[in-house]
Parts: sequence; C-alpha cells; structure tokens
Amino acid sequence: MSVPAASVISVTSVAQSPTGLTELSAAEARRLALHAQGLIGAPDRRAGVKGVLHALGAVQLDTISVLARSHELVPYARLGAVGREAIEKAYWNHEAHGASTFEYWAHAACILPVEEWPTFAYRRANYRTRQNGGWGMPTTSETTATVLAKLRDEGPLTTADFGGGQAPARASGKRSAEWWDWSDTKIAVEKLLATGDVVCVERRGWRRVYDLPQRALPKPILDAADLTSEEAHIRLLALAGARLGVGTIGDLADYYRLRIPDAKPLMDRTGLIPVTVRGWSQPAWADPAALDLLAAGGPRGRHRTTLLSPFDSLIWERDRMERLFGMVHRIEAYTPAAKRVHGYFAMPLLAGGKLLGRVDPKREGTTLVARKVSLDTPNAALPMADALREAASWVGCDHVAVEQVTSGAAVEAALRAALA
Repeated sequence: MSVPAASVISVTSVAQSPTGLTELSAAEARRLALHAQGLIGAPDRRAGVKGVLHALGAVQLDTISVLARSHELVPYARLGAVGREAIEKAYWNHEAHGASTFEYWAHAACILPVEEWPTFAYRRANYRTRQNGGWGMPTTSETTATVLAKLRDEGPLTTADFGGGQAPARASGKRSAEWWDWSDTKIAVEKLLATGDVVCVERRGWRRVYDLPQRALPKPILDAADLTSEEAHIRLLALAGARLGVGTIGDLADYYRLRIPDAKPLMDRTGLIPVTVRGWSQPAWADPAALDLLAAGGPRGRHRTTLLSPFDSLIWERDRMERLFGMVHRIEAYTPAAKRVHGYFAMPLLAGGKLLGRVDPKREGTTLVARKVSLDTPNAALPMADALREAASWVGCDHVAVEQVTSGAAVEAALRAALA
C-alpha cells in the first residue's frame, strides 16, 4: 500500500496570502469540506453505501438509536432514504473470498474498508505493548487461550457464545451498573480485537461477531506488508486531508485519532498543500484535488438538506464544526435531562451548505416527534420541515409532530405552517 504522492497543481483563482500560501475564505473552506464529505452534488447511487464508506474512510459506530443508529444515519445523510437493510448488508455482508470491511478503533469504534487493515498494524502492535492491552482491565493467559481455542474450533462467535459479556453478580447479588463491568471472556476477546489476534467483520443485532483474521480477511490483505508507524501516520494524514478537504494538523490527526507529538515534519510527505483560512488561528493543509476543483470554479451541485448524526464525520470534531459552521454543539445524552439545552440526541440541520438549527427527535409508533427544535431564522423552517418529513418516511413514520420550538413565536409558526 502506498501513500498518495504529491500532485502538481495550478491554483489560479484562489487568493495568495502575504506568506505565499494559498488563502481560502471561510466559505471556500466550508464548500471544500462539504464536497469532500459527499454532501454537495448528486450522490453516486451506483456505489451506494459501500461507496460512502470508501469515500469517508471511516463510519463511526455508537449505541444510541433514536431515528436509527449513527452508522445508518451517515449514508442516509448522503444518499437519502436508502433501505436500512441495504445499509447493514453493505457493511457486513461479505463475499466468499473474505470480508470487505472490518471494525476497529479509528476515530472511535468505526467500520473501515478492509484495505486499511495493514495501515493499522502499528496501532495493533501498540496495544500489544500496553499493560492489559490498554484496557486497564486484567485478564489471564488461560482465558485468552480459551477464547482463541473456541474461535478456532467453533468459528465466528458473539459474547453470548462465550457465556455472556457481563460479569457475574457480586456477593451482594447486584451487578455494577457500569458498562465496563465485563466478564473475563469479554475482556479477553476485546483485548484480542485491539491487538488484531481477533477481528470483527460482522455485527448481529448490534453484537460484535468475533473471528480469526486468517479466516475472515482476504488473503491479499493478510499477505500485504504492514505499514510502519511513520508510514501509517503519513498515509492516514493524507487520507484525512482528502476526506476533510481542508483542515489544521489537529483536524487531520483527529480524523483517525492519531497521537503524533509533532506531525508537522510529516506534512511535506502527505502531498497536502499548505493553506491559510481566513478566521482560523492555525495554519491548514488542503487536498490538492480539492484546490484544483476550487480553481475551476467548483465544487458545484445541489446541497443536501438533511439531519446529521452528531457522530457524522463532517461534524464529529466540535472545534472544527464551530470554525466551519459557527455552531457550538455538544452531545447531551449523558447530561441530566433537566440540564439539557437542545435535547438528548440533538441532530443539526444541514441545508444550503450551512447548519441552520437542530432538532431532538424520537419515534412514537408511526409518528416522528420533534421534541425540541431550535432554528436560526424563520427561513430555516421549510428546510427543517423537509428534513423531518424525509426522515419520518425513511424510518416508517407517516406523521411529524412538534412538541417544542425554542426559537420564538415567529419561527414556531413558520415551522408548523411548513409541516401543515
């Protein structure tokens, strides 16, 4: 696997800053980000969900399910009302020659194209050197050996097949309410997943299905040379640049959660172009293909109007989200209900290339309930109504109900009229 080489580009219509670096306006940076994330222009429906995954490089997984789980919301935001079964099939239904995806720790727990298995070899090796695999939860070599032997003998297994993921009840008869109160076999198999001795290429009913890499992954992937830590960092920074369009070193490193004490010396080897963005306090780097597109007058195409998962890669880094869109957003699922400002799982509204508000949705039977809505202006009411109706249809609801609008009477009236 090779790191993308630097491209020779000619950016003729983009301003040059006094330092000689390419200077982008905030609007140009935003357009590049939206295009890189597949939210400008007609979606490639032939490529489908797999195309979205390869274009983004990583789709984050999360347990919260309101409209749907986040890994379903990501392709929906780009493709529209693609069937939810089709989404799961694209992620997990693999061919006889081996898996096309795998799950691993990237930005967080993510679905990744299988081609990146050699790229993350350095991270798997790092877990091997860390005490208890980096989990802070001890296990025994006997338990680890038992898990591996059971996988070898019985094939792909879930934690239920190992006896369950939760630790036995304590002497008091009560279990801990903490999510990390895992059984010994759950700890062992998760450590093996981190070190790459076990792989997850499928989920069933949200449960990970564990398997041995030599059985689950395509032979060419297993035979490919693993990248060194430096090679992997350069590749992942370059890939992040292509998937963000433009970003600071912090943005680029965050995409795959790279821990690099000083990434700047690596940047010349990524092929990314140094730029400045008006209003950003840090220097940035841009994808050369994105700058070419900008110089040619692009990107062009229809902006998607949709609701975004808070774990969508367009906005999962909150500082960057604020720089690009001027929206301060925090996930309040773990905030006490009385202290929530926007709601349990507030989803930003993307329309016209901007974030115009947010809504906290839930499903009640065949009704999509907008529990709390906040919009910047009454003009945002129509796109919010469109986004709510499309989302409702996608999840099998035939009605939209609005409980609370926090943006004033004019905005509330406009939204209710748009939904009428």
